[in-house]
Amino acid sequence: MSDTIAAPESVLAHATSDIPRARPDQTAEQVRAHLIGVRHQWVCVVAIMDGDVLAGTVAIEDLLAADAEQPMASLMRAPVSVHRDTDQEVAAWEMVRKGHRALSVVDDSGRLLGIVTPADMLEVLFVEHEEDLSRLAGVVHDTQQVRTATIESVRRRVLHRIPWLLVGLVGAMASAFIVAGYEDAISRQVILAFFLPGVVYMADAVGTQTETVVVRGLSVGVGVRQVAPKESLTGLIIGTLVALLFIPVGILFFGDTQIMLAVGLALFVSCAVASVVAMALPYVLSRLGRDPAYGSGPLATVIQDLLTIICYCAIVSTVV
Repeated sequence: MSDTIAAPESVLAHATSDIPRARPDQTAEQVRAHLIGVRHQWVCVVAIMDGDVLAGTVAIEDLLAADAEQPMASLMRAPVSVHRDTDQEVAAWEMVRKGHRALSVVDDSGRLLGIVTPADMLEVLFVEHEEDLSRLAGVVHDTQQVRTATIESVRRRVLHRIPWLLVGLVGAMASAFIVAGYEDAISRQVILAFFLPGVVYMADAVGTQTETVVVRGLSVGVGVRQVAPKESLTGLIIGTLVALLFIPVGILFFGDTQIMLAVGLALFVSCAVASVVAMALPYVLSRLGRDPAYGSGPLATVIQDLLTIICYCAIVSTVV
């Protein structure tokens, strides 16, 4: 790949090569003199070059405060570098988390291709945030549509949203068939129908929280394997707490201990399953080369709802 051609959404697309450069053996006075009368696109750091390879960087405030004869080698710090093909969002979060004022973009051999500034990365975070929110809501399916989604016509808004809503409609019809399969159990204990919406809501809430963590993690280079243990344990703990809180309250108000225990067990299982689905779907889509945000919002909600209804009906019909 040519040094001037950036991969899609790579950090190189935001790098500027118009920066001050110096050699390690030059003095601070020599570099300061060179900077006078020369306009650069960005001057907060000076790149110290060993040929074409970046040896280090010197902050402009350190350069201005240095003694006249002090060599640049004694002022420079180890460069904070990323590869040219690093995803722009990963680079932006790296800068935010570690408080870097600039990121040096290098190629496979360590040659400096440019510097990425905080302003560039702030724009990246803004655009990526809009994109993730739009995809989580099932509003758009193409990156180029994200920034216009909030100002597009009513017709285009409908066209963008209808496909995902139709998926939801199919899921709703499937859920009706599932519940109909347990009609005998529900007809014997009509009270079972009262708690189904609440169980579905709790599973959706747990799943949405997990999805948000997983999708954001994947977008900045944090793999599902790093997130899965803690999120799985979190889902189990939340399911346990919700069930333990519900059972005594349900017994107090409805009086049927057996049914309340069944609903509590369904709550626990549904929350645990929702956490697994919320991690698995974005991961699978990421492995297929699709944006993990597609695994959230309407699509994941439909899958979680169907699994929750199956779990609920199977458990209460068995226990009651």
